[in-house]
Order: sequence, then C-alpha cells, then structure tokens
Amino acid sequence: MAKILVAEDDTNANKLICAVLRRAGHDPLSVRDGQEALDALDKNHVDLIVTDVMMPCMDGVQLTKMLRDASWDTPILILTAKQGQEALREGFLAGADDYLVKPADMGELVLRVAALLRRSGATEGGRLAVGAAVLDPNNLSVERGSESITLPPKEFQLLYKLLSHPGHAFTRMQLLDEIWGWDTKSAESTVNVHVNRLRTRFSGWGDFKIETVRGIGYRAIAGDGQ
Repeated sequence: MAKILVAEDDTNANKLICAVLRRAGHDPLSVRDGQEALDALDKNHVDLIVTDVMMPCMDGVQLTKMLRDASWDTPILILTAKQGQEALREGFLAGADDYLVKPADMGELVLRVAALLRRSGATEGGRLAVGAAVLDPNNLSVERGSESITLPPKEFQLLYKLLSHPGHAFTRMQLLDEIWGWDTKSAESTVNVHVNRLRTRFSGWGDFKIETVRGIGYRAIAGDGQ
C-alpha cells in the first residue's frame, strides 16, 4: 500500500481519484491546492503525488518546481486539460515524471501510478535484510549493528533494486529506465557513477557487493559478512 497525495480542486474529481486509488489498495491523502499539498507534506510521508495543473493558490507546475528545487524526489503525476500542452511542457520542465490528459481514464491512472511506484522502488517491499545489513525504505538508510548510512534517493533505489534480485544481472539501460524513468535525459554513465558511489560507501562491508557483468551491466551478490 502506497501513500498517495491527491491535489485536485474539483471536489468530485478529487473524490473519484481517491476512491479509485483506495480500491486499488493505496492510501490517498486529499488536498485542494498546491499550498495545502505543501502543508500535508510537512506532516506526512507520501510515496507519490497526483496533482492537477490548474489549481488556486498554487498550481501543479509551481508545486512541482518548488518540490524539485527543494530536492524532493517523490514521483509526480500531473493532470492537464487537452488544451494545456504548454502547461504540460512546463510541468515536465519543472520535474514531473508522468502525465494524464483530463478527463483521465481511471484505469490508466491506476496503471500509471503502479508504474511510477515500481520505478521509484516504493512497491519493492519493506525492510530488506542482506546478511547483517538492513535496508529501510522509510528513511532511505542501510543499517548494520550500530552503523547507519542514509543514502540519496536514487542511490538507495539502485541498491535496493539490485539487492532485491541477488545474482540477477541488470543492463544499465534497464536500471536507468526503472530508477530514473523512460523520459530521463541522463546517460547510461549516470548508473556507473551511482554504482561507484555505492561501492565506495560500503567498501568495508562484507554483506554484499556490486559486480560488473562484462557486456551487460551490474548485479549484486551476498558476501560472507566479513
């Protein structure tokens, strides 16, 4: 179950989206504009944001830009009217991850939400134990005994993805698509950089290691704990 913030000023549309998300097994949190969304984010952890573009007080594009400028990495799905192509462009430039044209098909909304959650790692599962190391998605930390390392979101998602499938080799393009998104402007070298950072952070940990698979990409394997 994912916590999903729904920012939509149309009461009926807001209720419908929340009902559909609840039926799909999620926990929706309803707000009516961008300012209410910011207030809600101060008090709640959310896994994804669904926001209309046109809202009073603060619109969806402004909300998205403000969150991205503050280094929030939460997936954002924007809703825009058919004639709102310029707003759509502004939304993507501000940092939105995906969009739906209103009136949105609720079945497609559920599928888009699932894809974004899967890409972000929010539905991979709960705490993941690998040897004595424990990955906690709630605070993006890796703990071992009294040691605790908090990772940037993309590094945590990458490590969690690899360790959730030990021994499985992922191509750089697969990892780029699942973690950074299909529309990212990042190059495959971005994955290399993040893998090297993870290797450096956990160089003294014997619970796991990330191997380069020649001609393919990367895989994680469990260590001996030493």
